[in-house]
Amino acid sequence: MEVFECGRCGHALTAPLSRVPYPVYAGFSYGNGHPMPVLMESGTYAVDEHPARPARSIVIAPGDAYGTVLVQRSEPGACCGIDGRNGPNVTCAGCGGKVATRLDACSLWQATWLEPDAVRPVPAGPARPATDWAALTRWWCATEPSDPTGRWDPRWEMESAVTLAHLVAAADGSPVTLPDGPLADVFRGPLAAAFRAPYSRLLPPGHSAGRAAERPVKRAALAGPGLLLPDPLPDIAVVPRHPQTGEPWPAPVGVAVAPLAVGFWTHLAHHGRRLVTPVTGRLPAGVERDDPLTPHPYGSGIEWGAYRATLERLWEAGVGPW
Repeated sequence: MEVFECGRCGHALTAPLSRVPYPVYAGFSYGNGHPMPVLMESGTYAVDEHPARPARSIVIAPGDAYGTVLVQRSEPGACCGIDGRNGPNVTCAGCGGKVATRLDACSLWQATWLEPDAVRPVPAGPARPATDWAALTRWWCATEPSDPTGRWDPRWEMESAVTLAHLVAAADGSPVTLPDGPLADVFRGPLAAAFRAPYSRLLPPGHSAGRAAERPVKRAALAGPGLLLPDPLPDIAVVPRHPQTGEPWPAPVGVAVAPLAVGFWTHLAHHGRRLVTPVTGRLPAGVERDDPLTPHPYGSGIEWGAYRATLERLWEAGVGPW
């Protein structure tokens, strides 16, 4: 674990934090006027080492910033909060130096971005032990892709886009079949769209829908803790991704993996088991209702900007046909 301190005076600026994988969609906005959740889990930080975006590379949850002062200033053009357009707005309480940028405007992830040249990490104890897969994927740990009103969680749309990019890369230009069920409900439509214009332009030459039809079909299936693997084994397994290490659940040798955030993977794996939200009061006379409500049908659920960013990173890492 590390504590970040001011590079100029040594004043502590954060709580002890554990490093976790950087969310590829961290820099993306969502919709227009949409209130956004906090990007990072409390007690964690992430570093973007992508060469195309060297600025704002260390991100933490706003509540983990200690010993800092938020600069009170107007930001013309930011309609619902602070969007950081005028540069760092958080200073060190020790020396007054600018050390971070706090973002909380609509459509932007709630986050505090530390200035890489203004802070330094200091060891603060051993890393937290990684939680085992069984504990992470208990059915009551599932993350619903929509809130009780039916509005999609922006993190769901981002995470499913990341998984779609891995599916496309693992397919290596071949068409992909999915078994009927929640996995197909989520990814069958976006997979087809990925091989059609305009999204087919993101693929390497020769990987259009027409060319894909000439290649052998690859089968994808959900796999992970507590699930029986299909027989025969699928070509691609959609598996949970560990939130602390970023590593996917280890699939059998020879099976390519497409990782999905563990909470959403658990939702798909245990889609028939849903918690009932407790309520108070009574229904009006003459109103009848079955609890829980029937599962909300999946929408497209894909943020195509995050899909493209993930494909580019896979390309750079040499994954898939690139």
